Amino acid sequence: MMEKAPKSLRLHIGLFGRTNVGKSSFLNFILGQEVAITSPVPGTTTDVVEKTMELLPVGPVVFLDTAGMDDVSILAPLRIEKTRKVFDRSDVVIVLTEPDVWTGFEEDILAQAAKRKIPALVVVNKIDLKAPDGDFFAELKKKSAHVLFWSCLDKPRRDACVNALKKCLIDVCPDDFLNPRALIGDLLPANGLVAMVVPIDLEAPKGRLILPQVQALRDVLDSDAAALVVKEHEYASALTRLKEPPDLVVCDSQVVLKMVEDTPPQVRCTTFSILFSRYKGDLNEAARGAAALKALQPGDKVLIAEACSHHAIEDDIGRVKIPRWLRQFVGGDVLIETCAGRDFSEDLSGYKVVVHCGGCMFTRRQMLARIQQAREQGVALTNYGVCIAFLQGVLKRVLSPFPAALEAFESTVAKVSTFQSLKVTRSR
Repeated sequence: MMEKAPKSLRLHIGLFGRTNVGKSSFLNFILGQEVAITSPVPGTTTDVVEKTMELLPVGPVVFLDTAGMDDVSILAPLRIEKTRKVFDRSDVVIVLTEPDVWTGFEEDILAQAAKRKIPALVVVNKIDLKAPDGDFFAELKKKSAHVLFWSCLDKPRRDACVNALKKCLIDVCPDDFLNPRALIGDLLPANGLVAMVVPIDLEAPKGRLILPQVQALRDVLDSDAAALVVKEHEYASALTRLKEPPDLVVCDSQVVLKMVEDTPPQVRCTTFSILFSRYKGDLNEAARGAAALKALQPGDKVLIAEACSHHAIEDDIGRVKIPRWLRQFVGGDVLIETCAGRDFSEDLSGYKVVVHCGGCMFTRRQMLARIQQAREQGVALTNYGVCIAFLQGVLKRVLSPFPAALEAFESTVAKVSTFQSLKVTRSR
């Protein structure tokens, strides 16, 4: 049901503006309930307020109510820093202002949105206090094709106002939201069969499957294909009971080596994490990032980045297993740092490689923003599943369904190998 849709699958709408412009009142007006604290005192909103709702026919959304961009309180730098990070989470930006008021703060919001190619709407709030003049409206139309005039006190017109907002959102809504990318369905023929190898370990929630597995299964069904779901120890036996081999095999990254060993060489296979690297981010970039692992040396720093915050278990994949496999591969100590949730450093320059989870709890925009940040700073970024397959020596095999990613990996490996050879020659 839509009311249970994960935040990562919702349209993220960022509310930006100066302090006391009425962002929280705007949110309350849309929701029809008092969920955000409002006050005539500037700076009432001190942190990002998130509110999910169903905005039909747009669909499931998350509103992100931010602190004022012109905050001058003692905590202003921290608040504004958090507000700016919301740009990387927003699929649509709403700039709130007041009649006949347009300053450098509003211009900066539009500039930040344009820099990230985020569509922006302008809402002129508080028109009950003053009617905007025609020249002001004409100037706003030059800045945004979608301008709404709003009064949060006009309760009888709430439905009309919200419907106008919905229309604007549908006009600017990213194609990825209205027409979601395929997670796995485009890899399967009509009436195809995928085998899903799903280990049940301590990280699997009791009585349920983890989100990537559930989403992949749903996408298979939506694509009019079939799925065989087994645990890793039953997989080989299950294959022998099929009249024909599956069209694709997908497994959890932690059992990728066993899956590859048990899968006939002519059958394409991959991992859930690699599927999400393509779905939420840029698989070609992750493949290039894995090639950079080849150049790791003892003493290098690696950042392990997780999209969600969770209590690490005894043999946690990001905190324990990947660091162990990296050190085994390098043959010495590698300095590992970890971050979770939104605690992603602005400065990545000290790291040789960033190894990021599949990002199932992030929107695609959030993942692409992190990938772009690493690219701009010249730091390789790869994905859990891609990294694990590389360290286990089976990356080419699990990239077989993705020729472009495989070519990106092989060409980057060749460049890394050439650079290392030149380095060795010069040292002599």
